[in-house]
Amino acid sequence: MAKLDKQAALLLIVQAMYGVANALSGTFVPVYLWKASESYMLIGWFTFAQFVLGGLTFWVVGKWVKEHNKMNSLRGGIALSGVFYCAVLLLGTAAKTWAVPLGALNGIAMGMFWIACNVVYFEVTEPDTRDSYNGWAGLLGSTAGILAPWISGLLITTMQGEKGYRLIFTLSLAIFAASVVLSFWLKKRKAEGTYDWLYGLRQLSTKGNSWRRMFPAIVAQGVREGVFMFLVGLTVYIATRDESKLGTYSLITSFVALISFWAVGKWLKPHRRLTGMLIGVVMISLVILPLFWQVSYTTLLMFGIGTSLFMPLYIIPMTSRVFDLIGESRESASHREEFVVLREAGLTLGRMAGLSAYLIVLPITDSPRAITWLLLGVGVVPIAGWWFIRPFLQEQHSDVREGNRRSRIKGKAKPKTS
Repeated sequence: MAKLDKQAALLLIVQAMYGVANALSGTFVPVYLWKASESYMLIGWFTFAQFVLGGLTFWVVGKWVKEHNKMNSLRGGIALSGVFYCAVLLLGTAAKTWAVPLGALNGIAMGMFWIACNVVYFEVTEPDTRDSYNGWAGLLGSTAGILAPWISGLLITTMQGEKGYRLIFTLSLAIFAASVVLSFWLKKRKAEGTYDWLYGLRQLSTKGNSWRRMFPAIVAQGVREGVFMFLVGLTVYIATRDESKLGTYSLITSFVALISFWAVGKWLKPHRRLTGMLIGVVMISLVILPLFWQVSYTTLLMFGIGTSLFMPLYIIPMTSRVFDLIGESRESASHREEFVVLREAGLTLGRMAGLSAYLIVLPITDSPRAITWLLLGVGVVPIAGWWFIRPFLQEQHSDVREGNRRSRIKGKAKPKTS
């Protein structure tokens, strides 16, 4: 992996701590709400509110991030995440009554954190270090996913439910506080330019603009995320009725993801993204098939391990190529905040589309077979995303081949002698 500078490494640590705090409690929030309500629809509307407010926050806070201190947005997002878990902690089982406002609060918190984090990520990395950064981010995220949910599940089970939930929510609050303190070592980054509220929309309306193909690829990514981000963990709990089993599931799948992110981050150079991403999108679709046989802990584990194994082949080139496109010119880079907002708009639209399918299907039937068909339906959408992004990957592949050809010709050329 290419070497990252100190600011990039520090951002990785802050991002990892944010991930640890969310992994401790976030995995179990849908379970907590479902246990209080036993309503798939309530979980759906909680998540829908989270997505909508998260997307709107990206758009609105983009002005602050571009024109003022983006680090305050990052810290504010972490602080509001702490407020969210504190609210769940204080409300207890009454949280089901406030599910939609809680989802909105969590969406605002996540929006504030991630728009700042994505912009700073762009500023502290270069095209040749972004795959490395994303590989490390996946590694650290997987490490957090290995231990945090497992510990949480064990604590919840051992302390018989409510006390365990209170403890893990409190631990998350402490980690959020520590990450805010650590973020003060990230340099205050210079604000440049004036925020253009409709810049992204104009890119999409301009004929021949590269974002007209990139945007639907991002939407396709969001469709899958909109359902998988919460339904898989909830399905594992409903299949087992045991939080410790959900923690173990997360431990195993995250360990596989850790190894896979490390390997893919090391192997997946720009000229390999085209083939690697195709393998990734096909395989994360095929691993859903065992669930048609039976929705059990064993088949869910097979699905989870397969997803963890192949997801890095999809997500690393997808993320890297989007940010490479943002930085392809000085003009484009000067509008990085608007492009980060445009990327999030695509993810939000996709997530809302995927979640809308969930909200339509589940009131009709919540049988295991229906849930499996839903997972398959949204799970194959990234294949369309690969098709949309394919020209960008082919272009990189051709550029690398041409560069290698010129290097060989230059190496064979002999210097003239007098």
